[in-house]
Amino acid sequence: MSGKIQDIIQNFLKTRKARFQASVPDNLFTQCPSCKKMIYRKKVDKNQGVCPECGHHLRISNDQWTQVLFDQQSVQHLFDEYKTVDVLEFPGYKQKLDKLYEKNINEGITTGKARIEGIPVLFGIMNTDFILGSMGSVLGERIARLFEKGKSQKLPVIILSRSGGARMQEGAVSLMQMTKTAAAAKRFSNAGNLFISLITNPTTGGVTASFAMLGDIIITEPNALIVFAGPRVIEQTIKQKLPEGFQTSEFLQKSGFVDLICERHQMKQTLHKILKLHQY
Repeated sequence: MSGKIQDIIQNFLKTRKARFQASVPDNLFTQCPSCKKMIYRKKVDKNQGVCPECGHHLRISNDQWTQVLFDQQSVQHLFDEYKTVDVLEFPGYKQKLDKLYEKNINEGITTGKARIEGIPVLFGIMNTDFILGSMGSVLGERIARLFEKGKSQKLPVIILSRSGGARMQEGAVSLMQMTKTAAAAKRFSNAGNLFISLITNPTTGGVTASFAMLGDIIITEPNALIVFAGPRVIEQTIKQKLPEGFQTSEFLQKSGFVDLICERHQMKQTLHKILKLHQY
């Protein structure tokens, strides 16, 4: 008799547990990669993706970035019609692209026009959900056209970088985008226009070695990793231990490569001040 009672109790507990798990969404909480604490996701979203416990800046979506940076209902997308073609017929590349497009993830960068406290700007926000925001032919083309449009309309260009570097599935075509985007940025700046580069965590490889570090003003988020080659690769090459905090935004600011480190909460206000100082 006692055995039957135990079975009934266990079945009851299993049912209650299953119902509880089913009622709790999978994304209700998120773990901060810095302090490792579990945080209520809505609390993080309300705080613009910044950990309320330690201040770590978590990765947020492109849509969230447009809400952080720009005036409401001012965003107009540009160059969405340009899509990647598998020119090299790299194994599995076309299938990966098709799956991303089915999810409505449009390339490694979102480009468009928006306003910051009423001031019109052209923008690009790199998308890590699209093959880690790697630099391919379409990403380079959209950036080049963004600079061309900014030059013709005399509008400032703001590009937010976060990327895994060059896209190996496009080989040399991907590497060509480094010179293409750098040349476009140079022509834009030579015409007397303002290019603000926002660098977030992580920004690596060919993006770091091209347009991301060519801004007239370079702004980063706190503790962002900004590298061409990773620390382990460099240590193995030079056979030396790197300084603590090497390749973080704070280290680069001390070395003169970064103009300003800005908290996400202050980013829009800071951009507005810079635009006003440049008489936009």
